[in-house]
Amino acid sequence: MFGYHGKILRVNLTTGKISEEKFDEKFAQKWLGTRGFGVYFLLKEMDPTVDPFSPENKLIFATGPLTGTTAPTGGRYMVITKSPLTGYIAMANSGGFFGAELKFAGWDAIIFEGKADHPVYLYINDDQVELRDASHVWGKVVSETEKILTEEVGDKRVQIASIGPAGENLVRFAAVMNNGHRAAGRGGVGAVMGSKNLKAIVVRGHKRVEIADRQKFTSVVKEKIEKLKKDPVAGGGLPTYGTAVLVNIINSNGLYPTRNFQDSQFEYAEEQSGEAMRAKYLVRNKPCFACPIGCGRVNVLPTLGETEGPEYESIWALGAHLGINDLASIIEANHLCDEYGLDTISTGGTLATAMELYERGLIKPEDIGDAPPLRFGNTEVLHYYIEKLTFRKGFGDILAEGGYRVAEKFNGVEYFMGVKKQELPAYDPRGAEGHGLGYATNNRGGCHIKQYMISPEILGYPYKMDPHDISDEKVKMVILFQDLTALIDAAGLCLFTTFGLGADDYRDMLNAALGWDFTTEEYLKIGERIWNAERLFNLKAGLDPLKEDTLPKRLLEEPVKQGPNKGHVVRLKEMLPRYYALRGWTEDGKVPEEKIKELGLEEVA
Repeated sequence: MFGYHGKILRVNLTTGKISEEKFDEKFAQKWLGTRGFGVYFLLKEMDPTVDPFSPENKLIFATGPLTGTTAPTGGRYMVITKSPLTGYIAMANSGGFFGAELKFAGWDAIIFEGKADHPVYLYINDDQVELRDASHVWGKVVSETEKILTEEVGDKRVQIASIGPAGENLVRFAAVMNNGHRAAGRGGVGAVMGSKNLKAIVVRGHKRVEIADRQKFTSVVKEKIEKLKKDPVAGGGLPTYGTAVLVNIINSNGLYPTRNFQDSQFEYAEEQSGEAMRAKYLVRNKPCFACPIGCGRVNVLPTLGETEGPEYESIWALGAHLGINDLASIIEANHLCDEYGLDTISTGGTLATAMELYERGLIKPEDIGDAPPLRFGNTEVLHYYIEKLTFRKGFGDILAEGGYRVAEKFNGVEYFMGVKKQELPAYDPRGAEGHGLGYATNNRGGCHIKQYMISPEILGYPYKMDPHDISDEKVKMVILFQDLTALIDAAGLCLFTTFGLGADDYRDMLNAALGWDFTTEEYLKIGERIWNAERLFNLKAGLDPLKEDTLPKRLLEEPVKQGPNKGHVVRLKEMLPRYYALRGWTEDGKVPEEKIKELGLEEVA
C-alpha cells in the first residue's frame, strides 16, 4: 500500500495493553483516513449512547494518506470521539507537525480505550511504544508540558499532543493542543482525553511515507502549489494578514456577529483586523508542515513576549462576540486559552451567552458574587472567567459546562447561539443563508468548516452565489461542500487549499500518491459515505433531526437590524426538507436502507 503503513495502534488504558492492528487497501479505499477511520471504529466498536466521559468512549487520533507527504498542507490529523459538549460525534482537526510525525513513526491511527488509574502519557519512537507516568506534568499548562516531556525523552525533534488544565478538569469544550498553539479544538475532545487520565502523546518517527509514483506525485504537487500561490486568498490575503484578513471582509458584508448575535456588524472591527494586527504586533508568519500558505501568526506583546495567533475565529469569539475591542487583551486571552487547552470559539460563545443572560437579569449579581460583572464590553471578564472556568472555580464551574447548559440553568435557552449544544462561529447566517443550512445540518453541531459556504456566498469560490438565494442549486452546493470537506479532511489536508484547488486537484494528488485510478466522483462518494456514517452515529446516539437540525430562534425570526442584510432571517424551513430529499434521506432526516446499501454502510449501520 502507498500513502499508508497499514498499521493502527490500539492502547487499552485500563489494562495497559498495547497492540498493533493491520488494515488492507480495500478498507483504505472505503474510508480513506482521519474522519473516515474514526467514524468506522466508533460505529463498529462502541455503543453510541455511552457517556462521553466513561471508559467505554473511544478516543481516536487518525492521519490521512497525504499526511506526512509533500502535498500542500499535508500535515493534518484529527481527533475523533463522542463529544461531551453535544452528545454526538466530535471530529476535531489540527495542523502543526504532530500528524506528520505520527505518520513518520509508522502509524496511521491510534485508538485509545478504557481509562488509566493515574495520569499517563504515551511515548512512541517508531515501533517502540510505551505508557509512562505523567503525574509530574498533570496540572501543567501546555507550554510547560511540552518543555518538560521534550527534555525528559531527550530528543528536541519529538512532537507532542497534550491537554492543559481545562482537559484535566473536564471542561466540556477543552481542546487537544500540539506545537503550543495548534488546536484540535471543537467538541471537547480534550475533556475526553482528560477523562481517560491521558495527558499527552509524545511521538518521534524516522520512516517515510511511500508514494506510488514519486516523480509523478512531485510534478502534480508542484502544479497544485503554483495554483495556490497564484490565488488571491491562499497566495495573498492569508500569508499577508492570516485568517484575520476576514475581519474587515465579513464585517463589511454585514455578517460579523456582535454581542451574542444581537447585531451583525461591529463598530470597532477595524481595530481588531488582520491589517491592525500586522501593523501593531506581527513578528513573522509560521506555516504548518508542508504548507505553502503560512497563515499562522507569531505576534509579540510587551506583557507576553512572543505568542502565536489569534486566528479570525478567536479574535471574534474573544472580541466582537463579547463587545470587546482591545486587540492586546484579545491576544492575551487567546494565549491563555492555548495554555489551558480551550476551544476559543466555545469559550467566547459561553461567555457571550452568560453576558446576555446577565444583562437581561436572568443571571443575577448574587449568582456571580464579587466577580467582574458579565457585561458586554467589559475586558475584565476575559482573563478572569477564562481562568475560573478552566479550574472550575466559583461561577466558572457553571461556565465550564458550555453555553447551552448555562442558558438552560438560568432559563434562557433562546439566548444560546449554538446548534446541538455547540456554540456557533463567526458568521451570522442571516447574511449567508446556505451557511445557515450548513450550521443546522452539521454532524458536529455549530461549526463552519465542515461546509464553508462563506466561500461561494461571500468570497466567490468556486463562483459567487447570492447569499440570500435558497434554491436547489444552493442546497446542492451545501451538500457538495459537506462531502468535499469530508474528503479533504480524510486525505489529511487543510481546508484552506480550497482557495485555489477544486475536487479534481485532490483526485490528482491522491491518485498519484496512492497508485489508484479513482474518478472525482468516486472520491466524492467517499466523502458522502463518511458524512452519512457520522449521521448514523448521531442518530444512534439519540439525535432527533426535526428538533435538532435547527438554528437559534433569533436567527430564524429576528431580522438583522442594520447593514447590508437588514431585514433578513435564515429561511431554514424552506431549505431543510429539500436538503433531506437531495441527500436521499427520509422526510424526518433519517438515513434509509437504500442509502445505506448504496454507500456500503451495512457493516456499521
